[in-house]
Amino acid sequence: MDIEDLRTFVEVADAGGVSPAARRLGISKSIASRTLARLEAELGVQLLARTTRGAALTEAGALFREHAAKACAEIDQAREALQPEGELRGRLRIALPLTFGPTHFASVLAELAVRHPHLQVHTYYSDRFVDLVNEGFDCAIRAGYLADSSLVARCVGPLHGKLVASPAYIAANGAPETPEELAQHEALMQGTEPWQFVDGDKVVTVRPQGRFKADNGTALAVAAIAGLGVAWLPDAIVEEHVANGTLQVVMPRYPPPSAGIYVIRPPGRHPSRKVRVLTELLIECFDQAPHLDRIRTRA
Repeated sequence: MDIEDLRTFVEVADAGGVSPAARRLGISKSIASRTLARLEAELGVQLLARTTRGAALTEAGALFREHAAKACAEIDQAREALQPEGELRGRLRIALPLTFGPTHFASVLAELAVRHPHLQVHTYYSDRFVDLVNEGFDCAIRAGYLADSSLVARCVGPLHGKLVASPAYIAANGAPETPEELAQHEALMQGTEPWQFVDGDKVVTVRPQGRFKADNGTALAVAAIAGLGVAWLPDAIVEEHVANGTLQVVMPRYPPPSAGIYVIRPPGRHPSRKVRVLTELLIECFDQAPHLDRIRTRA
């Protein structure tokens, strides 16, 4: 039984269909379909029930998927143990934020591919929080404050931000001077997330309200420049706008607490060597350029 056939089956099972699995694997749909047919013929059972919406595991398929996934993981661990220390092979599938991900992390991932020419690096940029396990990602890079979850996180660097508004908004509405005054202002947010501010030795949490929301930090910066409200944004996004005067820092006496850049991976006893190497490379970049907005200079 071919290990690559097992990998294809696990991808189809996790992706919920042949087409999305083929895209993940970088192969054609016809090749993935033939692989599944060959595997089912060899086992003598139907693993997947094809539907108009994709594919669902049969009872036998659900049972076999667990064994196949373990077999693939054990083979990967065995290959890592036998490889020279500096060499990486296989595929690393990473989810990254669309907000400053391509501009600030793409050079790091390119460096990873340069250092390890036998490694396949597949990246997915979106501000949506992907499901690492169900969508088949090895890890994700996330920025900000982390919610509680079963995922394993490693902080690789700091993330600093500011509360900003446009001169036009401030002229028309004034600038908030304390966290309590934010209730009187339009907040530009991604959703319903709380905002936190440092007040001496304590952290104050407020829940602002606003009519304009976006799931992308760059879009929120554009809205702030247009005078739609007050936004909490990372320095990497607002620094240029603050420097040229299109945005102004507000509430400087109550700065947001520092957040972080994290490598997130599914739960497990040990991260794969590919994820460890990526994590170490990101830490190396932050050590050389401690502010997120300077990572891009290391190309």
